[in-house]
Amino acid sequence: MITELGHFALILAFLIAIVQMVVPLIGAHMRWPGWMAVAEPAAQAQFLFTAFSFGALTWAFVTSDFSLKLVVENSHSAKPMLYKISGTWGNHEGSMLLWVLIVSLFGAVASVFGDGLPPTLKARVLAVQASIGVAFFAFLLFTSNPFLRMVVPPFDGQDLNPLLQDPGLAFHPPFLYLGYVGLSMAFSFAIAALIEGRVDAAWGRWVRPWTLAAWVFLTIGIALGSWWAYYELGWGGFWFWDPVENASFMPWILATALLHSAIVVEKRESLKSWTILLAILAFSFSLVGTFIVRSGLLTSVHAFATDPVRGVFILYILAIFTGGALTLFATRAQAMEAKGVFGVVSRESMLVVNNVLLAVSCFVVFFGTLWPIVAELAFDRKLSVGPPFFNAAFTPFMVVLGLVMPVGAMLPWKRGRLGRAAWTLRYVFVLAVALGVTAWAMQSGRSVLGPVGLFLGSWMVFGAAVDLWSRTGRSGVAGRLARLVRLPRADWGKTLAHGGLGITMFAIAGLTAWEEEDIRVAYIDQPFEVGAYSLTLEGVARSRGPNYYATTGTVRVTKAGQLVAMMKPEKRNYPVTRMPTTEAAIDFRFLRDLYVVVGDQQADGGWVIRTYIKPLANWIWGGCLLMALGGLLSLSDRRYRVAVGARKSRMTGVAAE
Repeated sequence: MITELGHFALILAFLIAIVQMVVPLIGAHMRWPGWMAVAEPAAQAQFLFTAFSFGALTWAFVTSDFSLKLVVENSHSAKPMLYKISGTWGNHEGSMLLWVLIVSLFGAVASVFGDGLPPTLKARVLAVQASIGVAFFAFLLFTSNPFLRMVVPPFDGQDLNPLLQDPGLAFHPPFLYLGYVGLSMAFSFAIAALIEGRVDAAWGRWVRPWTLAAWVFLTIGIALGSWWAYYELGWGGFWFWDPVENASFMPWILATALLHSAIVVEKRESLKSWTILLAILAFSFSLVGTFIVRSGLLTSVHAFATDPVRGVFILYILAIFTGGALTLFATRAQAMEAKGVFGVVSRESMLVVNNVLLAVSCFVVFFGTLWPIVAELAFDRKLSVGPPFFNAAFTPFMVVLGLVMPVGAMLPWKRGRLGRAAWTLRYVFVLAVALGVTAWAMQSGRSVLGPVGLFLGSWMVFGAAVDLWSRTGRSGVAGRLARLVRLPRADWGKTLAHGGLGITMFAIAGLTAWEEEDIRVAYIDQPFEVGAYSLTLEGVARSRGPNYYATTGTVRVTKAGQLVAMMKPEKRNYPVTRMPTTEAAIDFRFLRDLYVVVGDQQADGGWVIRTYIKPLANWIWGGCLLMALGGLLSLSDRRYRVAVGARKSRMTGVAAE
């Protein structure tokens, strides 16, 4: 009964979304207040019905209702409760229901907290947001219905993909979708502004919180996915430039550019057309990611390999929204005249450089991801574009971005002096060079990657700190410290975000340059050396988990005769899905991780053991968390709230009258 109600609620949400898409848009065009007012209750009702539908599907998974086809295909009665719940979105249909839930959530939040927006703009924003919901409700109901029943319910289910039965993957999709779908609000604001033919400083203030929230969620989601790949897949890496990884990374890059360009719109009323274009492209790349994951066009360890019919439907959605938005942009671009004028050396110019570097790097990733498909379809050639291409083509843009970021942050608006900003950062530059030279002298090899990474990371972290300190004025140290704690949260957030990026870049460079790897056949009670550590395989035991069988090795790790860790790497086999998984044993430390994987037993009784010493591994995700924390801190600044910007705009309009 509950699942039938959930299905019915989903249909009602679809119908409400159609009303929300059409009526407020007509009302805004005709200036009919009553029709425009329909948008708010419709957005809230759409969310409530969608939430009920999602709750009904979750209940079916929790109670192991095997009369529902989706539960049969993605759950099992012996599965732990956490993975029964996460199984709701660990499949194509359930994840698409989560998608439309988040679309409706953002619309409902905009309807509640957007009271200060001009009525016509608010109506159009909610109508555009509803149009996105309509497209995906139709896709869900007509091609991917999650509430299909089984004619003859089986005794038990087929279980969830074992790779997805992990805490990291339980939380990774919701955060990722909050970021993916959150960019739909920036898209809705952009389309609404194009329809009205007006983009001003107030619009920049309104769009920034939504973009920032989406960026924060996307940062957390990508970091969780990377962390999961690191410890769960057993291959020892954190990023493989997998097509699905790239599908989430490209919108993040464009969202980062959008955040910075929106600052210029707000502060200087420049880059209006470019900012609108970025808002369109950021969400369009989210749709591209959805197409890549669900079309079956590309395969990945964490993709939904579905039939081409669904892929074609998503392709139509992508073509309609992206093509329609770009057509509207082309017809209205001339109305977005830039008012602010700035010099070649200014903060605006540096933000333009920032945007160009980010946009080009995004299209490099896009080209590398899709080129194998294009080559096969157009030239009948099978090509593989892997990490070597992406590392060589993408890294230089990030290096240049890291070099210019501290200088750009120190420059004033409109017009500045490059020498003055560079002089302020002179001690930071000397310190960064000294650290890089020290790393070069101390490393055993002669790879330049690690020292350059340390230089770049130090330059960015300490540069961000100097920028924050420079905002405290020229009073004494005590006065500047007192002023420091009273600085706006957005200033602190920017410092944390920029510093977090510097830490992540240094950690990636250091890990790549200084990692040690050892693969061998190990024998019981026969120690072997890896770097400064001595490892001994003390035994291998077999055990049974809730829904799997495990082979667990016990590895003793010592250094200079002192016990460092007792590590227990596992190989698991899930009998229902007949899939093996690898559970790496990781000794997490501040400056390094010790990573051990047990493989298959050999004919002579030995076991394959892979060991990695990974310096600075945790700093990668620590830097990502700092970036997300910086975004959250900025989001909590009252200046970033939509209502504040709207009230200022409204008060200005009243004064002008």
